[in-house]
Amino acid sequence: MRKTSAPVDDREGRIDDRIDEREVEPDPESVARTICLNLLTAAPRSRAELATALRKRRVPGDVANRVLDRLTDVNLIDDAAYAEAYVESRHRGRGLARAALRAELRRKGVDEVTAGLAVEQIDGDAELAAAQALVARRLPVTSGLAPDVRARRLVGMLQRKGYPAGLAYRVVREALAAGGAEVSDGRPRA
Repeated sequence: MRKTSAPVDDREGRIDDRIDEREVEPDPESVARTICLNLLTAAPRSRAELATALRKRRVPGDVANRVLDRLTDVNLIDDAAYAEAYVESRHRGRGLARAALRAELRRKGVDEVTAGLAVEQIDGDAELAAAQALVARRLPVTSGLAPDVRARRLVGMLQRKGYPAGLAYRVVREALAAGGAEVSDGRPRA
């Protein structure tokens, strides 16, 4: 719907009835498409993230669904590909475990099945290797601390990254033992 401004006299006395572009209401579908494309240009996004952005910008639901469906049809939105790339990047870059990655994908609106399939690409050996690399990188920083304190801090770091307690204790105990520290069972004392 276009709003026109009232005719205005210019300096020479002529009537100017052109439309002021600032007063033209934009098409909701083009607004929604622009929002989505701008977000996708900055970084890959899940369909749910884009839907949330459109809701925040007060795009009508039916318009948002049409735009999201169209972007899905032309493969600009692909939650499965997004989840796989996200898992690969976050596991390699931040060393996150499968449980943490699954939870992050769910928070980003990726459905449970898609998140599960994406997380399956990390096998147990890769998760173990990532945990060992994280501990090896953090071990020198804790060198001046008592073995129990070192163990507690390292296990805590791994658990915050989503590693299971058993795996975290084992990796820390092995790393500390390799460095000559005595840790009875690898579990920090309360």
